[in-house]
Amino acid sequence: MSTGPTPTHHRSRTATFAAAAVLAVAAPLAAAGPAVADPNFPSTEGETNTASIASYDDLVAELQRLEDTARFGVDVQTLAEVGTAVSTSESGRDLYVATVGEGPEAVWLQGRIHGNEPYGTESLLAVLKELGTNGSPDWTLLRDTYTFHVIPMYNPDGSELNIRHTILQDGSNSRIDLNRDWGVGKFAAAESEAFYEYWTMVDPAFAVDIHHQGLKREYGTGDDVTLSLGISLAPGGPTLPGVEGGAYDVLTRQMHVHVYDELAKYGYVNMDRYQVGGSLEIDIKGGVVSAMMLGLDHDGLNPEGHSNPAIFFETSGNTSDGSLGQKARGKSIKQNVVALQELLTGMATGEVQQEDPARWDEIPHAPVTGYQTDTGVIPVP
Repeated sequence: MSTGPTPTHHRSRTATFAAAAVLAVAAPLAAAGPAVADPNFPSTEGETNTASIASYDDLVAELQRLEDTARFGVDVQTLAEVGTAVSTSESGRDLYVATVGEGPEAVWLQGRIHGNEPYGTESLLAVLKELGTNGSPDWTLLRDTYTFHVIPMYNPDGSELNIRHTILQDGSNSRIDLNRDWGVGKFAAAESEAFYEYWTMVDPAFAVDIHHQGLKREYGTGDDVTLSLGISLAPGGPTLPGVEGGAYDVLTRQMHVHVYDELAKYGYVNMDRYQVGGSLEIDIKGGVVSAMMLGLDHDGLNPEGHSNPAIFFETSGNTSDGSLGQKARGKSIKQNVVALQELLTGMATGEVQQEDPARWDEIPHAPVTGYQTDTGVIPVP
């Protein structure tokens, strides 16, 4: 793997694809009519078998294979090779990033910040394979427009333990949610320090974070939801309208409107908006993508106040509640890959920026009663 120099801002691109995921997404994706989700997607039959989930060793091996076989210059590095001050996980595992593309703007793609949410890793490995090998016009456009920085396994320790958190190795054995650890007075975990510094090196134009949620049904219809579309600082909420003059409040909604329209063509995908507590929009500031939008300056590493819009996807099913859905594994990965491809292509062509942000309200959701913040619920006025 490369031991090249620290990446310069907006000059290297990453995307990742796992060997198992290749088979899951290799077949052409047939468009269908209005989405009607498979009622067994994901399946709750049987217990979750983690043997088929990509391990840390699987990740390292697949990244090496992709770097060796890519037609278009996939560059795999550890953060130690990049040169961040902190470069390993709490347990000492190397933290990996992959870059691909020659475009002037950087894009940040991350997955598995929660260790029990595995398909982010495989989805990003699948996207990386396409970026590294696919010579079609769409993928060529993406490589020419952007430099991708892909982090397929943000939380290797939690992934190996199949838990949401990482565990501090300072003698306390404290469990830290890495997606609540980018904030003033936080950064308790080594992974947070490492990837934050890398973010300040990259200065991405935008970011996407891939998650899982538990099983969910659509408000009003009771249909199974396969994918929820999320923004961690609620559009129109207490925070986002005041960021960058409201620009991210608009663009993040446009991004998801575009994804919603494009994925509605696929019959196995049924989408809604991500909410918690039945009817609350999230407005948390300690999440990684929230801190990106807020332009967090930690330890003087972001004095210029770089910020970027960011969204997340939530695939239904996770290993914690035994609802991962082995039988729908290929579909779970594929919907993330298609969502990313449609979003990235739409951003590159400018289609996303032409979407009507007000149509965010058309994406199925429960009537909003309040905002879940880091310190409690703020009711809707």
